[in-house]
Amino acid sequence: MDVEQPSRVGALLREWRQRRRLSQLDLANLADTSARHLSYMENGRARPSRAMLLRLSAALDVPLRERNTLLLAADYAPAYRESSLDDDYMASIRSALETMLTAHEPYPAVVVDRIWNVLQGNHAMGVLMDGIPPHLLKPQPNVFRLALHPDGLAARLANLEEVRKLFLERLSRQVNATGDTELRLLYKEVSSYPMPSSEETDRNGAPRHQPSPIQVPLRIRTPFGELAMFSTMATFGAPADVTLSELAIELFYPLDDFTANALRALSRGGA
Repeated sequence: MDVEQPSRVGALLREWRQRRRLSQLDLANLADTSARHLSYMENGRARPSRAMLLRLSAALDVPLRERNTLLLAADYAPAYRESSLDDDYMASIRSALETMLTAHEPYPAVVVDRIWNVLQGNHAMGVLMDGIPPHLLKPQPNVFRLALHPDGLAARLANLEEVRKLFLERLSRQVNATGDTELRLLYKEVSSYPMPSSEETDRNGAPRHQPSPIQVPLRIRTPFGELAMFSTMATFGAPADVTLSELAIELFYPLDDFTANALRALSRGGA
């Protein structure tokens, strides 16, 4: 191993520790080591063992993809496999995803990857995808582009200003937590989108909505009335594969009886 590699892995460890806002003593206690040894690893005076890197990664809650990066930086083999969702190895996962998406009908549900690209959706997602132009669907739909681009769902959101603020805050937190370059570029792109020209009129002229247990639901204008929905996120527990660790399922639910009835009617082919 050449002399530059320890400093590289040390710099990565320091970066993750600082991102988590931990002192060397804090992290040393979490990883059952000494602050002195951790300091030596960070400044390149000591080479961390493979087991130590995995302990530190777990203590820092480093994503599996970046745990592999840390291991490679120290000249160790990656610990976590990265599979294609289409691999035979992932057949049980595909089956689980299909079961969740189908069972959630007539309410929308979608599977996304780590940068919020849409991998799969159920039939009820049509209510959110209706009227989305082709340029937002290729090469792959992305949740933040679909929601915030003026040509996308943004033009139909009755509370775009609130949704935009919430989405950008969520994405910013994810960027800060992961340091992911692709997420950072996505944030830079979607935060620069202009607000649709109708937003000012809608915000000033629309009646107040009833109080809700959800701070910022999606309020979507449709030909058959305004639909109000909220969502939850589901992930797989204890993933051992990078791809699996980065999958999430967003499940949408109706906020009121009108929306629930409308979604059920749409699933039967009517409104």
